Amino acid sequence: MSASASTLPPAASVSLERRLGPIDAAAIVVSNVIGGGIFFVPILIARLVPAPGMMIGVWLAGGALAFAGAMAYAELAALRPHAGGEYVYLREAYGRLAAFLTGWTSFVAGFSGAIAASAVALADYTGRFLPGAADASPFFTIPLPWTPLVVSPRAITALAAVAALSFVHIRGLGPGRLVQNLLAATKVSFLVFFVAAGFTLGRGSFHHAAGDGSVAVTGWLLALVPVMFSYSGWNAAAYVAEEVRHPGRNVPVALGLGTAAVVLIYVALNLLYLYALPIGDLAALEGGRLVDSAAERLFGFVAGNVLAIFTIISIAASISAMILAGPRVYFAMARDGLFLPAAARVHKRFRTPAVAIVAQGLWSGVLVLSGTLSQLVAYTGFAVILFSAVAVSAVFVLRLRHPAEERPFKAWGYPFAPAVFVLASAVIIANEIWRNPRTSAAGLAIIGLGIPIYFIMFIMSRRASKTTA
Repeated sequence: MSASASTLPPAASVSLERRLGPIDAAAIVVSNVIGGGIFFVPILIARLVPAPGMMIGVWLAGGALAFAGAMAYAELAALRPHAGGEYVYLREAYGRLAAFLTGWTSFVAGFSGAIAASAVALADYTGRFLPGAADASPFFTIPLPWTPLVVSPRAITALAAVAALSFVHIRGLGPGRLVQNLLAATKVSFLVFFVAAGFTLGRGSFHHAAGDGSVAVTGWLLALVPVMFSYSGWNAAAYVAEEVRHPGRNVPVALGLGTAAVVLIYVALNLLYLYALPIGDLAALEGGRLVDSAAERLFGFVAGNVLAIFTIISIAASISAMILAGPRVYFAMARDGLFLPAAARVHKRFRTPAVAIVAQGLWSGVLVLSGTLSQLVAYTGFAVILFSAVAVSAVFVLRLRHPAEERPFKAWGYPFAPAVFVLASAVIIANEIWRNPRTSAAGLAIIGLGIPIYFIMFIMSRRASKTTA
């Protein structure tokens, strides 16, 4: 049996519909990446790198790394155009256990935790217009032994957002694609308008970007950590590769186009922030005041309600993208017998992994009610970079293992670009473990908890196979 044939999903489950084009998949990338980070991370970078040119350099360097990673994923997705993203690539290169650990982390925190955190943030912003929506006063509490579940108006608002967008994506790629593209287009249009209006109509100064300052190498490297987190999500199109038309061509286009668009937007926004504010003033801002302060300096007033509406749309777009991408991982795991068997089913009418979407929505809801989602996301935040780096390294493994296999797309800059990405990621992870040992240890413990669960799932799958045989 050929290498490529051995990795195809079972014939009975190959029923996801290839309806996404490159723009659709690129919209998933843009929505997944551009969240709240760009509206507070530049303040942290200005503190770590108090020199305008070096500050922009950090964002360009982070963008270059993200693009290098995207091109490596493009080769892998074109080679193995199946649902699941890095789960598939780790399974092919390093085996089922490594693949399960990335999928386990995605379900426990990577996607579900990020969805829950974003939904709570959306409820907070909605409270600007509907004050009751952000009220955290509990209606009642479900007294579970370790983590009580608190039902409040804010939690109900967050749950409603998750449920509504999950319902949209269960209904198929038609409505899901429409909603996703509309949210992404609105988000990008606002940012482009904000940048264009700021430079043409705003009262800023390019002298702010010409300031000088000394920056230690360690400070620049430390600044790269939050920048890379801000770029995380550049791999989103790979998760839906099984639903992209002509994936050998369109998935690389989507990954490249989506990532490049994000880099341009991020760099343009940071230039606009520096145009509006000297870097010292930028560094002195409070976390949630960046866009308000820039708008006030540029235009003389703060369009608070307009910015709040945009923020709600932006967060909704991110939630939608994660609800679309995440279940494809659990769907792929279930096809291998490493997740709930029902998650491997495709809805007969809507052609979506409906059970996997529901499972993710339910767990996200539990995290919303538990109030522990911020800790969980913090514990496993570095795992996003960890598993992305391991997935990129799979490019080297699969080229050595299957050198003659046809590759519709080859990673640009190979072997240097993917090697730099892996090396930079290793430095970032090591730095995170050194600076935050307790948080990192908790994250590693959560990942490690997946090992016994893997063997339980493996044994159950073997028994089920023997029973059906």
